[in-house]
Amino acid sequence: MGGFAIGTTEFASMSLLPELAAGLGVDEPTAGHAISVYALGVVVGAPLLAVLGARLSRRKLLIGLMSFFALANALSALAPDFGWMLVFRFLSGLPHGAFFGVGALVAAGMVPHERRSQAVSRMMLGLTIATIAGVPFANVVGRALGWRWGFAIVAVLAVATAVMVLFFAPRTPADRTASPLRELGALRNLRVWLALATGAVGFGGLFAVYTYLASTMTEVTGAPGMIPVALALFGVGMTLGTIICAWGADRALMPTAGLTLAFGAAMLAIYAIAAEQLWSMLMIVTLIGMSGGLGSVLQIRLMDVAGEAQMLAAALHHSAFNVANALGPLLGGAAISAGLGWTSTGWVGMGLALGGLAIWALSLLVDRRLSR
Repeated sequence: MGGFAIGTTEFASMSLLPELAAGLGVDEPTAGHAISVYALGVVVGAPLLAVLGARLSRRKLLIGLMSFFALANALSALAPDFGWMLVFRFLSGLPHGAFFGVGALVAAGMVPHERRSQAVSRMMLGLTIATIAGVPFANVVGRALGWRWGFAIVAVLAVATAVMVLFFAPRTPADRTASPLRELGALRNLRVWLALATGAVGFGGLFAVYTYLASTMTEVTGAPGMIPVALALFGVGMTLGTIICAWGADRALMPTAGLTLAFGAAMLAIYAIAAEQLWSMLMIVTLIGMSGGLGSVLQIRLMDVAGEAQMLAAALHHSAFNVANALGPLLGGAAISAGLGWTSTGWVGMGLALGGLAIWALSLLVDRRLSR
């Protein structure tokens, strides 16, 4: 439920970008800054809250994080102008990474070591299911009743999450040996930084396309009425990718990561051509969504290389994810503003995916050197 709430607000704000821009009196590339500032909140909040909450029980930390998330999204729904919207979106992003990071550790701790990827992927399915059901629903409601209702729905979901965690999450004791300094030890590890960089760059391609998908469907494909269908198919692809990649990661972690990045780059390269026709656009959106399965793979990679700094490393994964969330829309918007067209986001995305693949290859070299 928490993943569903977070996924709905993260992706619905992208799908409602034209309505949000019109409602707050800015153009669409400027409105995209609301997405980037949310991502900045995740980048700042994930390590900060993970370090500060290291000695709390994970159940209490999850409840506190989701309660704050509910309040910030309620304020987003009430934002009087674009300036306040940026403030409230930044606040909404603060608990995002820490919630997913702590949730991943709870999930991984409940299963045998060789099934961690699948456990984490199941926890992450709330995020991918949001792209199937939550985002299209928020898009339809936002178009019919106003974009503010998209954020109001998320606030209600977040409250429901806090209540569910209170009653159903495992009651594990706090780690009294944990300390901020021990968690910060992850920052001295080169392999941690390489895993984070792989996600920060490699995931950017997906967001470069997704952020401007509604506008591309309207201006290039000529099918604005099919936007909710395209968003749902993206979610179907992301859900399938998460399940398949988790299965592969429990058997061959790093090869699965590399194959996923290469697959994403290839699909993004086809995007510009596929966007011309509705059937091919729907197909390529689904396939690009499948590359989102990289998330749970990199989460386990960080657990493997982080040593004792598990909470910070798990949270930092979502900081990296949202660096991508900021980088993709920023570069995609720059390409559009430069007059390269709506479909230029596909070429931007391909470049970012290939950049992530290059960092992944460097990670393999570091692994081999350390194993000697």
